[in-house]
Amino acid sequence: MAGLGSFVRQLLRDVASQKLRTFLTTFGIVWGTVAVSLLLAFGHGLHRQLVKSTAGLGDRIVIAWPMRTSMPYEGIGKGRRMRMMEEDIEYLKAQVELLDGISSEYSRGLIARFGDRQRLIDVSGVSPAYGQMRNMVPAEGGRFINPVDMEQRRRIAFVGNELADDLFGEVDPVGQEVMLHGSPFLVVGTLQPKEQDSSYSGRDHSKIIVPSSTFRALTGDKYMDNFIYKAPGPEYNEALTAQVRAALSDRLHFHPEDRQAVQVWDTSEAFVFIDAFMLGFQVFLAIMGVFTLLVGGIGVSNIMNVVVEERTREIGIKMALGAKSGLVLSQFLLETMLLTAIGGAIGLALSYAICTGFPRDFEEFVGIPTLSPGLALLTAGVLGLVGFLAGYFPARDAANLDPVVAMKL
Repeated sequence: MAGLGSFVRQLLRDVASQKLRTFLTTFGIVWGTVAVSLLLAFGHGLHRQLVKSTAGLGDRIVIAWPMRTSMPYEGIGKGRRMRMMEEDIEYLKAQVELLDGISSEYSRGLIARFGDRQRLIDVSGVSPAYGQMRNMVPAEGGRFINPVDMEQRRRIAFVGNELADDLFGEVDPVGQEVMLHGSPFLVVGTLQPKEQDSSYSGRDHSKIIVPSSTFRALTGDKYMDNFIYKAPGPEYNEALTAQVRAALSDRLHFHPEDRQAVQVWDTSEAFVFIDAFMLGFQVFLAIMGVFTLLVGGIGVSNIMNVVVEERTREIGIKMALGAKSGLVLSQFLLETMLLTAIGGAIGLALSYAICTGFPRDFEEFVGIPTLSPGLALLTAGVLGLVGFLAGYFPARDAANLDPVVAMKL
């Protein structure tokens, strides 16, 4: 134990005696650590932000539009328009096994009026499952459409958050009546603000949602504009779409291979692309960060080589007095690892402070950089490897010195 204490005191004394060298060595490691950790943290934050914005449209849903046939079938020529009614949705519920949720959607621009304010609004008639699939979460104090609203054809409305601010001003919309297409509708909820980078009929923050049964009674529309559905997991979306096409082909009498009759947009493909793209991007950032850290490691190695040259006579004396080569190797290697650990700790602390203080105003564009425990451990692992390699070779050269020759230098 005494030997270890003497060893540590000698180590600390050597480090303290070379303040400029210690500073330069530590600074190189700090710089490299900050580069690695921040690049990975910003890449991770951007990935989460892209996923969050993409999920604003829906949680890996499939959106389908009845269009026109492009192939003749059973004696009927191509170009026939597909029209779907609510009964077709019920048929799909009964026939399709992989279906985890489905909702028809009816859309029309209608006049909404509250007090002296009047706007032309995109109004959608949907079922209760629509809210969960489209990530339309009600703000505190409100709710989305429920099955009773559908059964009783209640005149209730769910309002987008930006539309609520524009139409109602400072008044709390929940509990207010808005005139919609000349009929009074009770506002039961408003949309909790969300990020949405894509849409197919306008952004959700500027829409009004009503029960589809009420929408049909109000407008007289019988045919839906589109419908959305989802599988228990995104990996089943392709199989589910095949089942939906097959079921609708039997019911609506179009060719099973006619993809134009019912066109689909599988939004899970966007998530697959984002995951693959960001994986490659983060690997690129990691490589750039590691190269930056390697540059710092090379600087450390060069400084340690200079140290060995400066202390050659000291090393020779120690070895002449009985110090083993392993002790000399351990001393220089431990000195390098100690400086590397200190520099790495400072670098990680700086990176964490930068991530914590990053302005939230830029979250919509680049996300919030996040230094997760996994990223910190990865950075520490790379740092430890670089520190070991930077110190090992100079330490090996010192340990292999001939004591007689070393004392003459």
